[in-house]
Amino acid sequence: ESLLFGIRYEAQRKRRKSRDAEAIIRNLTDLSEGAPVVHEEHGVGRYLGLITLNAGDTDGEYLLLEYAGGDRLYVPVASLNLISRYTGSSPESAPLHKLGNDAWDKAKKKATQKAYDVATELLEIHAKRAALKGCAIEFDEDDYALFANAFPFTETPDQAAAIAETLRDIRAKKPMDRVVCGDVGFGKTEVAMRAAFAVANTGKQVAMIAPTTLLVEQHLKNFQDRFADWPFIIDSLSRFKTAKETKTALKQLQDKHIDIIIGTHKLLQADVKFSNLGLVIIDEEHRFGVRHKEQLKKLRANVDMLTLTATPIPRTLNMSLSGIRDLSIIATPPIQRHAIKTFITEWDRGLIQEACAREISRGGQVYFLHNEVKSIAKTTRELQEILPNTDVRFAHGQMPERELESIIQDFYHQRFHVLVATTIIESGIDIPTANTILINRADKLGLAQLHQIRGRVGRSHHRAYAYLMTPPKKSMTDDAVKRLEALASLEDLGVGFTLATHDLEIRGAGELLGEGQSGQIHEIGFNMYNELLNRAVKAIKSGGVPDAQPNTQATTVDIGVPALIPTNYIPDIHNRLILYKRIASTHDQADLKALKIEMIDRFGLLPTPVNHLFAVTTLRQQAEQLGIKKLDANAKGGRIVFSAKPTVDPVKIIELVQKRPWIYRLDGQDKLRFSHDLADIEKRIEWLRELLRSIAG
Repeated sequence: ESLLFGIRYEAQRKRRKSRDAEAIIRNLTDLSEGAPVVHEEHGVGRYLGLITLNAGDTDGEYLLLEYAGGDRLYVPVASLNLISRYTGSSPESAPLHKLGNDAWDKAKKKATQKAYDVATELLEIHAKRAALKGCAIEFDEDDYALFANAFPFTETPDQAAAIAETLRDIRAKKPMDRVVCGDVGFGKTEVAMRAAFAVANTGKQVAMIAPTTLLVEQHLKNFQDRFADWPFIIDSLSRFKTAKETKTALKQLQDKHIDIIIGTHKLLQADVKFSNLGLVIIDEEHRFGVRHKEQLKKLRANVDMLTLTATPIPRTLNMSLSGIRDLSIIATPPIQRHAIKTFITEWDRGLIQEACAREISRGGQVYFLHNEVKSIAKTTRELQEILPNTDVRFAHGQMPERELESIIQDFYHQRFHVLVATTIIESGIDIPTANTILINRADKLGLAQLHQIRGRVGRSHHRAYAYLMTPPKKSMTDDAVKRLEALASLEDLGVGFTLATHDLEIRGAGELLGEGQSGQIHEIGFNMYNELLNRAVKAIKSGGVPDAQPNTQATTVDIGVPALIPTNYIPDIHNRLILYKRIASTHDQADLKALKIEMIDRFGLLPTPVNHLFAVTTLRQQAEQLGIKKLDANAKGGRIVFSAKPTVDPVKIIELVQKRPWIYRLDGQDKLRFSHDLADIEKRIEWLRELLRSIAG
């Protein structure tokens, strides 16, 4: 088999390494007409389709973009590396720019400055943390192995990597500040438990902070179950404790009679004193208020911090911040988990009865989400009529705490089967037997929230069902319809990290960078902001200042040959778009070669226009490295236009002109013209390649 497939396997491995295809595909998949996109030089416009134009006797495909005032821009597919999808706010409110004025440049300049400030602050924090010494924790490997082997499941590859990275940080001399990102139910808690064990086993204390009391109780039970074979004392601190119980717990904490404490933000209060704190675990940091976040910031400086979040932090942002704030992403679902079957439906008594009866008959439980406290009792009575032989109860955040706890505990212990609740269930109460959820008025919830709430079911090996109940389609906004259709189509597990949702990405960016950056992200789009942040980090690391216009002008190559992907080779417009984008985004010959092999593998031998597209891209890569702004050529000759700071060898250009004045001549300070018989297209391409090689510095 290796003799047959060895070569292709190598090529695929190299390909994966050389590009972040997922990001590119995510960037342009389902780019519908009217969707906003960002052009690096012209700003935000709307995509109106892919069209074929005949320019100078050669056909080419162009992206048609519309800007403010109805101005149109035709972008050749070879320049698709300058285009990215706009994700910064809802597509309807994207700020369209006007062609030919300086608003875009100003927005970019301002965002560059902000990105620079953020990068500086992050690098300062990083430097301070790197300078701190003396909190390396050495734990007993044999004890840890026993604890790890008691995990009843097989770790997913991502989970194993997150655990390894966390343990490496714990052993390191500088304080840990790691964020573990994982979709709901993908095993972040086990990462936290392994870290807690490693630290607690050395005699240091561990504190876990969760945003809600219910979540604290859930974590407490999970920790007590997981640590049952070990002599650690685990307790909680939350509103459910009486004043006397709280006082006792605080004293025990100070006297080191508690090893692991789990609590709400109460753990951040001044009267909470630890004997020997070694690790703080924070669950869903974005749900804490500003004041609590500031208190957490102070803690960060001198103890190990591990943050768990289900908010997808985009991989691209992760790359630009690598080494500043450490991230582990768990994107692979547990082995036996099934995707959640999702349906969009109007309120239908028969359907509600059938969905609930089916779940209860297989020994399961049902969530019914109704996010309106004033009518929740009425809805519960209505459901009780539809399901006369079933115990239906309700819960919401405005109930007395003890009553709320009692209802949740009863549901957890399967004392009743249908729980009608508000979005309080969003915050992670884990009930493996609940595998059907009905969401009333799903059109009123945001995509991020719907995704989180739907993740309450399907936490075991049973197939889970979600019903998004809405009013008739005609009475909903277009935006709501799109949101629900997107969620219904994204049944794949881990979707929070792939196609998921722009509002989540923006929230993830805000979580890492501070909320003040949202305005910049809205103005220039997330991808462009991320690019600027990347440049800022690189510039500061090398001791420079980032430039808002690093490539003030992209290199364009027009050599008069049809360079496109014909529709009879790849009929699907989205596939063509994605491949155009990937070809334009390659950085070197190795990337291009890998992409060529992939296209031949997927679609068959390359037609001539596709070979020409690869040839034009190669010329553009060569020209870019030489600081060439423009390369034009036709059957009789052409010209090269240099940028303000070319990297060509001027001596070589003068030698060319002196040796062959009948071919070459200089035109002003920035142009080299050439006259030559280039009627044969293949010879034209080879001749131009040779010319660029000969003037390289």
